[in-house]
Amino acid sequence: MPEEPHHFSRVAEEMIGDLRGIPFDEPRRQKKRPTKDLGTVVEELLVQYKIGHDSPEQTIRDHWSELVGPANAAYSHPVNIERGRLLVLVSHSVVRSELFHHRESITEKIRQLSGCKEVKFLNIRAG
Repeated sequence: MPEEPHHFSRVAEEMIGDLRGIPFDEPRRQKKRPTKDLGTVVEELLVQYKIGHDSPEQTIRDHWSELVGPANAAYSHPVNIERGRLLVLVSHSVVRSELFHHRESITEKIRQLSGCKEVKFLNIRAG
């Protein structure tokens, strides 16, 4: 594999550009990072967004109508789990109120699903 080319400091690159008559167009606050291999980047993205893996969010989405009922499921959508809280977006105020009143029983049903033990609370938002 070829050697990495030498990288000059920003000041040195500006001086070389002035000497050669080439304007230095890089933003001052830009940070140069080393280039990564495409396979490594794709693997990191697959892990980060849980592509190809069973996630607790997807399990909850698959069973959502059984957990809250088909009428409530039509107006609500589980989004993600952060720090033990399941974010649920609700598009109708009556459904939001209904889910809010039954949030503890819904949470217990969710915790009985495989891989969903980490859910402790429902965060119900209009959306």
